[in-house]
Amino acid sequence: MGTQFQPIAPRPSPVRQSGPLVWARRNLFADWKSSLFTLIIGVVLVWALPRLWQWVIAGAVFQPDPNACQAARGVGACWGVIAEKYRVILFGRYPYDEQWRPLVATLLMVATVVVSCMRVFWTRWLALVWVASLAGFFVLMGGGVPGLSKVRTELWGGLPLTLMLAVLSLFLAFPLAVLVALGRRARLPAIRTISVLYVELVRGVPLISVLFMASFMFPLFVPQGVTVDVLVRVVAGLTLFIAAYMAETVRGGLQAVPKGQFEAADSLGLGYWQAQRLIVLPQALSMVVPSIMNTFISLFKDTSLVTIVSLYELTGALALALNSDVQWRPFKLEAYFFITLIYFSGCFAMSRYSLWVEKQLAASKAR
Repeated sequence: MGTQFQPIAPRPSPVRQSGPLVWARRNLFADWKSSLFTLIIGVVLVWALPRLWQWVIAGAVFQPDPNACQAARGVGACWGVIAEKYRVILFGRYPYDEQWRPLVATLLMVATVVVSCMRVFWTRWLALVWVASLAGFFVLMGGGVPGLSKVRTELWGGLPLTLMLAVLSLFLAFPLAVLVALGRRARLPAIRTISVLYVELVRGVPLISVLFMASFMFPLFVPQGVTVDVLVRVVAGLTLFIAAYMAETVRGGLQAVPKGQFEAADSLGLGYWQAQRLIVLPQALSMVVPSIMNTFISLFKDTSLVTIVSLYELTGALALALNSDVQWRPFKLEAYFFITLIYFSGCFAMSRYSLWVEKQLAASKAR
């Protein structure tokens, strides 16, 4: 006899693993606590969004008219203050007719940073690109060459100064941080002691104190007649400060590298610096990418503290633009929203890039 046919019982259809409904169920309504919290936030948004729309868009004044802004106070925002003062906020006291130069310098700096974040450009030529970019930035900002009038560093300000301080300090601090981290793990007591003293002394004081010392106290210790530009002193202070914090981050990564990796490097006959460059440091740095990026983001925001030494970066230029104009002074809130958007854009871009780097490193380790 032939085998009797036995039908298979019907199975439920497969559940979708992607899509907006799946995302909402997984992230907003996973359990009763999440559902309750989502509903509370929804009620708050329903109440707040119409009022926010009224203040931001419907009742706002977009023309640079102080009288219209005064009439709209309490009803809508005065975005006209940005239309009126954006050049001072973005470029500070830089000569008005020459403000195309800081604009081009800023675009050059941003383009170099973006190119450096792309893997296709990670070649030995990238270092030369950075040297050329920094040289171009300082030539455009400072002038003093045929065709460009000289502009003193005291007049630099706004967004170009913020970017330059953050990028240049990070550019100089990273190799110093790696050397200090290696010094703290060195076998020679002298090198280890110097590294420990440097880290503990710098981390034991706030950044404001470091900037104050670099700007006002340092000139007291140089020979009479020798002057160091205030911008150079501030960059040096930021570099030393951020390098101390980053050195501890790198040291944590070095401690997390398995001891077998060091033994493997010794068995291959690699010297100390070869082992660090080819085996140890790549692994250590890959483990602390989030912490390093947090340090970068923190420094980008902490550049606002240089206002205490009379360098008017983005926040200082905003105060400079509004404090001297009685008509626009009441509308600081809208101007602060403007620079908040700039800071948020930079910090958000860095955080997303950090996540991308982490995914790339995780994929390489999986292979």
